[in-house]
Amino acid sequence: MAIPIGISHGDSSPLGHSYAAVLVRVEDGAPDRGPVLDRLRALRFTGWVTGPHEGWLVVVCGSPGTVATGRRGVLGVGEALAAGTGSSALALLVRNDRQLLLVGWDHGREVGRYLSDPSFGLGRDTDVLSDSIGVEHAEEFAALAGRPGAADDLAELLAEEIDADETIESERLDGIAGLLGLPRWLPSVSALPRELPVGPARGEFVRLGGGRTGPLAGPWGTLLDVVRKRRHPPAAVTDPPRGSGPGEFEAWML
Repeated sequence: MAIPIGISHGDSSPLGHSYAAVLVRVEDGAPDRGPVLDRLRALRFTGWVTGPHEGWLVVVCGSPGTVATGRRGVLGVGEALAAGTGSSALALLVRNDRQLLLVGWDHGREVGRYLSDPSFGLGRDTDVLSDSIGVEHAEEFAALAGRPGAADDLAELLAEEIDADETIESERLDGIAGLLGLPRWLPSVSALPRELPVGPARGEFVRLGGGRTGPLAGPWGTLLDVVRKRRHPPAAVTDPPRGSGPGEFEAWML
């Protein structure tokens, strides 16, 4: 049985924020965000899109759950953009600042999937371990970002066990951004649709609601959200590490 997320983009809990984004790599002198916007319109995507920043075009999902057709969440959107544009892409999701998901694609081919704590949110009776999954993909992530020399430091950061009383996953993401040359303002996207405390001005984002832009984007996206909240994306991980204790894994839907 799957556990739905049950929270909306930008919501916070006593643990922290949840947010999701796809970063599409752009080369120097690449054209504007038109091809990505065209693909997102076809997917009836809800969220925001920046122009290129530091070699990446950032697509911020309007929810950590379903945001596009075909029950697509951030992973489905990332896969579709990588395949549809022929670019490299990196999807990320932070859940309550206690779980970090990273998935990378190199020109449409998935190269790695990382989850910091598979046990988060599953309750006390689960036998799923908190051991991170996918640290071995650090080399692929670093190559995808054009920073192959950062692979060892990235692996160390991905493997680090976070002290929940002192550190949050947004801080780990900031470290990853520093190593891979990603925009350092990524954790601030949880503030949307308000002005970001750091990063691009709100006016630099194109807002899409169910694939539409302009005055109808907000109302149309809100209407679709009512339906999409009942249609959860497929699980990101279906075979997590387990201990010997009792319990049944309930895949967290992304």
